[in-house]
Amino acid sequence: MKRKIVVGMTGASGSIYAVRLLEVLNAAGIDVHLSITSSAQLVLKQELELSVDLDDFQVSSLLLGDGVDTSDSKLSMMRQQAGISSEDSNVLAFNVGEPGKVIYHHYEDYTSPIASGSFLTDGMVICPCSGGSLAAIVNTLSGNLVQRAAQVHLKERRKLIVVPRETPLSTLQLECMKRASEAGAVVLPAAPGFYHGVKTIQDLVDFVVGRICDHLDIEHNLIRRWGT
Repeated sequence: MKRKIVVGMTGASGSIYAVRLLEVLNAAGIDVHLSITSSAQLVLKQELELSVDLDDFQVSSLLLGDGVDTSDSKLSMMRQQAGISSEDSNVLAFNVGEPGKVIYHHYEDYTSPIASGSFLTDGMVICPCSGGSLAAIVNTLSGNLVQRAAQVHLKERRKLIVVPRETPLSTLQLECMKRASEAGAVVLPAAPGFYHGVKTIQDLVDFVVGRICDHLDIEHNLIRRWGT
């Protein structure tokens, strides 16, 4: 049975982390339940020039390119480890035998499976996680499906990873992170390291995505680890 990971995208800067995370989860053969807030929609357009229709969502709208580039050696290695053939090596392929699939849930749809604890998942990542979203979560507010799904993962004692990017941080924001950690969430700031042979922006993005994968127990070769 394929693993299921919930990914929530909110309105913080850093949408490239989320898009890369989707690529990696797909390459690892993991099904993703995706929800994108209206603020995240605006950030995708601003930062990556990606136009996403939240009412008529198409996965292809999130691709950085035409989706058929097989030159990404890191993803190719992950596909091999996951037993995925080269014929299915597109980053987000939807042919027979695709590595993984994306199941989209509108951010206002509270009838979605991910709004209930009875729907089993292997964890959730909010990437990027805005300060407003984190504040809502630690105060048990559910203003949209992303926030509700986060509440579900906390109450069910499942893995919840929040990826804030904002800097500097106010005392109130730090308090929210503290409370999230105390409630069981993993607070994983989008703060890339520089010790793994950084040559491109992609290397910086992969550092953060790689650390997310570590906490999801996903084997990867996105970064060169310290001491290796």
